[in-house]
Amino acid sequence: MRRYLEFSNSLTTFVRVMKQRVEEIDFLRCVLILLMITFHIVYIGDTYGAAKQFVYTFHMPAFLLVSGYLCNTAKSAKEFLRAMLWIFIPYLVMETGYVVMASLLPIREHIDNLTAGVLLEKLFLHPLGPYWYLHTWVLCSLVYYGAMRIGNPYQSLQKAEEKSSKGKIVLRLFVAIIACVVLGFCGLVSIPNAFYFMAGAVLKQFGIGFLRAFYPALWAIVPVVLISLFPSQLDRATPGGVAIVYFMTCFLLSLYRFVVERLRQPLLLIGRNTLLLLLFSPIFTALSKLYQPYLVGFDPSGIVFCIVTVTVATLGSLLIGSISDVLHLSPFFFGRKRIIV
Repeated sequence: MRRYLEFSNSLTTFVRVMKQRVEEIDFLRCVLILLMITFHIVYIGDTYGAAKQFVYTFHMPAFLLVSGYLCNTAKSAKEFLRAMLWIFIPYLVMETGYVVMASLLPIREHIDNLTAGVLLEKLFLHPLGPYWYLHTWVLCSLVYYGAMRIGNPYQSLQKAEEKSSKGKIVLRLFVAIIACVVLGFCGLVSIPNAFYFMAGAVLKQFGIGFLRAFYPALWAIVPVVLISLFPSQLDRATPGGVAIVYFMTCFLLSLYRFVVERLRQPLLLIGRNTLLLLLFSPIFTALSKLYQPYLVGFDPSGIVFCIVTVTVATLGSLLIGSISDVLHLSPFFFGRKRIIV
């Protein structure tokens, strides 16, 4: 009976969480993570440099926007810090592995002399590889949460802003933004990246729905094309780059309604589990160099190589998560009974 009740409660919680999710956001996250994997393949990045520059203008900024929007400041301090801890622990493990491999393999981010000091510097100040995103996510989330608790540090399950005037919310957001700028000047985060995170947080605090702020529209690709004619604007920190982030987000969201039903659930599954792909895909993109000569040999464009590698990295990352769940390792690595959502 007890196991039945536990299962029933877990199922109820799962259904409630699924109802709260916005499918378009999960679809957006899916597209963004697949783009990240694609252009972390060295051959693809080198072969399609212009496309890489364009994608790098918007894909991680859009991810940070979503992260800021979804950051839950309604949690108690204990709950929130626990959530951050279980992002930091897998980050710590995977970043350590990445740094060690960078000292052994002849990659672009090669480290000539790995010492304890260099390792600590990479872990806490300047991460290597795609794990900088988790580093930025944790730091910005902590700053944002702390600022939103100004004046009500002990409030737990109720949103602080529900009892606050708009003036107080603006003040707290201003404090969070200033704190993020300070982190930027200290070299801990990129200031543009922090601003994108905080932009998502601002939308959430003022109750502006994500799909209202980023209205799905196919026509949004038109200004993207026009701005892209000016290569100097292909940077997330430029006015044109900010516009590209906005309009590409609107455009990608609009594509969801064209996805056939049988593909929706697999794509949404990827979108719900982007943490797994971000953590483990570098393993598979590194291993792809073993079969790269064979696939590129008959298809120099790299398209087949790209499709195979992205597929292997995606399925492999999800498989690692599934094995972790089956072997009951997820509580020790992710702080949850199940990591696959």
